[in-house]
Amino acid sequence: MSLCILAAGKTVTLTVAAFTLSWTHSVEKTHWQEDWKVVPSGLQIVEARIKGSGAGMEPPQGSVLRDGWWIYKPKMAPQRRLVLAASGATGEGWTLCTVQGCRELAKAAGDATVLEPCEGSSQPR
Repeated sequence: MSLCILAAGKTVTLTVAAFTLSWTHSVEKTHWQEDWKVVPSGLQIVEARIKGSGAGMEPPQGSVLRDGWWIYKPKMAPQRRLVLAASGATGEGWTLCTVQGCRELAKAAGDATVLEPCEGSSQPR
């Protein structure tokens, strides 16, 4: 499977089956991480982690505290696409990591990036 990253009118294709998204909460300045798989029906979240808790970020029921991270498995159907937007309030954007390395996405306020499974080809665009 391949993941397409659409930003600033360009598309980058990554030949990966899984990726991790991480970011900092704009109010609490707490770190979040989500593990995703690229599946035929879309993007499937596998696990999420929150470093601490705070306003609007309470770990859901069933979460386990491990090494300072609240870990849980979200119950959500595969998503056709993820739209990431930066608030500009944290001084950083989203970080997307794969086995190929990490890259920062949507850093400036108003920047938007779309993640979705690539249709058809796994060749870079």
